[in-house]
Amino acid sequence: MSDSVLVTGGAGYIGSHTARRLVEAGRAVVVLDNLYSGHPWAVPAGAEFVRGDIADAELLRRLFDEHGIGAVVHFAAHVEVPESVADPLKYYRNNVAGSLRLIEACLAGGVERFVFSSSAAVYGVPDRLPVGEDAPVSPINPYGWSKAMTERMLVDVSASRDPSPLRHVALRYFNVAGASLDGVLGQATPNATHLIKVACEAACGRRDAVRVFGADYPTQDGTGVRDYVHVLDLAEAHVAALDHLDAGGASQVLNCGYGRGYSVLEVIETVRRISGVDFPVVQAPRRPGDPPALVADATRIRGVLGWAPRHDDLEQICRSAYLWELEGMSRMQGKGGKGATG
Repeated sequence: MSDSVLVTGGAGYIGSHTARRLVEAGRAVVVLDNLYSGHPWAVPAGAEFVRGDIADAELLRRLFDEHGIGAVVHFAAHVEVPESVADPLKYYRNNVAGSLRLIEACLAGGVERFVFSSSAAVYGVPDRLPVGEDAPVSPINPYGWSKAMTERMLVDVSASRDPSPLRHVALRYFNVAGASLDGVLGQATPNATHLIKVACEAACGRRDAVRVFGADYPTQDGTGVRDYVHVLDLAEAHVAALDHLDAGGASQVLNCGYGRGYSVLEVIETVRRISGVDFPVVQAPRRPGDPPALVADATRIRGVLGWAPRHDDLEQICRSAYLWELEGMSRMQGKGGKGATG
């Protein structure tokens, strides 16, 4: 397609990796980010960066007009589950109301293709694993509800008239981790709660210990189990989703994971092994909003998008994240970055 792609939250962790891949694929990319949890240095060369908010209707109208925006890839959101439990209105205000304003702007601007950064948190505590896209949507935290509400808006808008005014692909991420293999991009969120990021920070001496929240779950070792997907494979899934919509493909909801889970303790031991650092581990009570296990049935995305992951390896995920903490973070902080790619 000859029109431009607007990447909201494209200065953040997943957004920057995807924006970079879109540029490499020959797309004209405009990144819109308010820098709440993103950094200008994360915006790839070749993309135009605009600082602003997705709720700014006038800014969106101008961007759509000036850049010929034909598709939106929407990442901009708050993403920390514990924070969403403590401050739910913050999540509904930004993730839901902000997405509403963006969708309204898309309809007003004639944008017909929309790729949405959703989450496996919409499943809550699934009845069976691996969990497929047809499982009930039943979140157990406000973050998950904010994603489910945005998905619902997209479904209802798509069904509001025929032909659909806005075809979409909602990608339900499982646990995203890792960094670009060249060390240019990685997760730089301050006070992060994501396990691999936290463990790598501990291995680099930036945390005093890793806290294990709950050791009494009904899992093989009592700790939570998650399906970890490399951020590079996730970026490729967004490119494939946009290609699908470009070709006239129908709206889809697709899991993005590998179909296998690892426990908290398995991840900690992997980071210890690849780093050679025996950092302390502290037991702590369960956190509100955390399900015991989440593992994807990722059959559908492989069939619909032809998605073929290249980094399905926990050691590679952890190693790339560790090298980012060891080298990339220090390099970015030397450029004045304070660490916040959400």
